[in-house]
Amino acid sequence: MPMPESAPAEPTAAPRRLLVVGGGITGLAAARAGLDAGLSVTLLEASGRYGGKLELGHVAGTSVDLGAETILARRAEGVDLAKAVGLGEDLVSPATTAAGLWSRGALHPLPSGQLMGVPGDLRALGASGVLGSRGLARVQADRVMPKTPVTEDVSVGEYVGRRLGREVVERLVEPLLGGVYAGHADRLSLRATVPQLAPLAAAGTPLSTGVRDLLAAGAAASSAAGTAPKPVFAGIRGGVGRLPGAVAADVAERGAELRTGIGAKALRRVAEGWQVSLTDGTTLTADLLVLAVPAYVARTLLAEAAPVTAAELADIEYASMAIATFAFHRSAFADVPPGSGFLVPPVDGRAIKAATFSSVKWPWLAHSSGEMVVLRTSLGRLGESEILERDDEEIAKAALTDLADAVGLTGRPADRHVQRWTEALPQYAVGHLDRVGRLRAALPAGIAVAGAAYDGVGIPACIASAARAVEHLIEA
Repeated sequence: MPMPESAPAEPTAAPRRLLVVGGGITGLAAARAGLDAGLSVTLLEASGRYGGKLELGHVAGTSVDLGAETILARRAEGVDLAKAVGLGEDLVSPATTAAGLWSRGALHPLPSGQLMGVPGDLRALGASGVLGSRGLARVQADRVMPKTPVTEDVSVGEYVGRRLGREVVERLVEPLLGGVYAGHADRLSLRATVPQLAPLAAAGTPLSTGVRDLLAAGAAASSAAGTAPKPVFAGIRGGVGRLPGAVAADVAERGAELRTGIGAKALRRVAEGWQVSLTDGTTLTADLLVLAVPAYVARTLLAEAAPVTAAELADIEYASMAIATFAFHRSAFADVPPGSGFLVPPVDGRAIKAATFSSVKWPWLAHSSGEMVVLRTSLGRLGESEILERDDEEIAKAALTDLADAVGLTGRPADRHVQRWTEALPQYAVGHLDRVGRLRAALPAGIAVAGAAYDGVGIPACIASAARAVEHLIEA
């Protein structure tokens, strides 16, 4: 008996094509999220390397991070990604997280019991010596002041200064907030940069008491769960700059097409989706686009396709900065400073805004650097781009002058490296969260933006931003 003919197979639909513009950690994470969702992925990076502000270099023959050197470990995204791409065994915790403040020419311990410089433990604040007697009295007055509720976003400096006085803003909040954003507390959004304080500001209750209660509640929750508090920070043996290369290798092995040295110039809607004109004169067409580039680059690309979004992006400012890294023989120090480093209040007028004793902070670096002590300093913040116009020798000299005053450093470094990061850190101005909501709402279907300009500047925040962007595109 003849066998019945089988019905013709249904044609298999080709996977939708996702084009990711930008090969920093956000773009790489977006490519990985696209693969996880079954998309065909192409990633473009205009420079010759992946990683954006995550980059490795060498000082005195030792591998060092030239950009971000720390992953916020209390958020899972960064640590989880490192594990997923084979770097789990190289995740390390700092040997110390004890930091200091170099204020009024003296090193002080960073007070415990504070949240981004806002004190919750007045006894620790007084013991640190950071504030004078008038400043301490002003902080104590917060607990008997009338309520000052706010109904809209305000700057961190404005509200903290109103409750606790300007000395807290200048000596504590500015150096801590500036270390993250290279910005100014009087311009940075309370809701976007220190969201934990927003409910306290809305209630108008004493700020120091509110911070004390927040920190106590967090400790109590960990105790009730029977778990030890998670480490705040993590690093990667050999440098956090290893992470982009590991992610790039992972997504390439899984079938993503990665192209460096080619950027996007313009985009327009076509019947097949979005057509992107490239810097090499060719075009690519994709169903879905993730723009994982700085706001000023996304603004140019979206000028015609999404003019409302482009106009909102134009209002996001960026700060430039430099990182000067040095290797010294141990003999240059009477004693190698304890702790992970120190922050510097801008009000003191110093060139550096922070110093990190990298080979004290990271055991792997102490081992690989041998008799060398590796330090890194950061210079510059919003509106202070003049420092970046100096040559490397001048930048290094300015940093060394401050280091000598702060820690009694003598002698010249055995090696040094100066890394400029131009327009690198987005500023979350007052109203930032509303601005991001508006610009995303005005995007046409099939396009999403992700990265440090929107949802947080740290590595975990950028990874989460990428995942949300891809998820939104698929759902839409």
